[in-house]
Amino acid sequence: MSVPPVDDGLWCRRFHPAQDAADRLVCFPHAGGSASFYFPVSAALSPRVDVLAVQYPGRQDRRSEPIVDDIGTLADRIHEALKAWADRPLTFFGHSMGAVLAFEVARRLERDGEGPVRLFASGRRAPSRHRDENVHKRDDDGLIAELRAMSGTDSRLLGDDELLRMILPALRGDYRAVETYRSEPGAAVRCPITALVGDADPKTTLEEAEGWEEHTTGSFGLSVFPGGHFYLSSRSADVLEVLSEHFAGVAAAPRGA
Repeated sequence: MSVPPVDDGLWCRRFHPAQDAADRLVCFPHAGGSASFYFPVSAALSPRVDVLAVQYPGRQDRRSEPIVDDIGTLADRIHEALKAWADRPLTFFGHSMGAVLAFEVARRLERDGEGPVRLFASGRRAPSRHRDENVHKRDDDGLIAELRAMSGTDSRLLGDDELLRMILPALRGDYRAVETYRSEPGAAVRCPITALVGDADPKTTLEEAEGWEEHTTGSFGLSVFPGGHFYLSSRSADVLEVLSEHFAGVAAAPRGA
């Protein structure tokens, strides 16, 4: 196995380094989210899979850095950071805003000839499906109300008003990025896409999730789970099973196939 690349300490968090893993999973957080959201995924899949979680600027240990509120710019920077990690097959998993970011980064890596073997797009409508949303224009109380409605934030954080307001700049920037995002007409990746969605997600209907099929020239699959926008928190075992089945299939396939 080749020597793993050196983490630049900014973009990638590797909670459970798996030096001998044959495959690598790259996880992209939701709006307002951070790399630590995927700590349980890393713990569950290691050491079979080397798991990376992307850390966006403006939160946690990157709180002092300028927030990037444009999907294209953010994708460009993540693309540059991930080039060094393409020494083994990559699989992308993105939730909500992370799904479109994963899609855009996959497009960039495919231009380099280093695209992922599969993209899991969770809790997000297809890039070609638009809604007129302006959460990023709300006042602070409006943003907090959105957090509570989505049920994706730690209840301890929701109860700490001071800490909650510290994350609002990053949250607002993320919402601005994803709500102003427009994919290029006909944008697609070559890798297969699996869309995952909660059956009661107010942000993504089943039809909007199925629209991801239009954005790949490879195969497409749709997995529906009980739950809302953050179905993956309550159905984590089911999501991990989907990922485990994927990696079992990657292991069984001849390299280069």
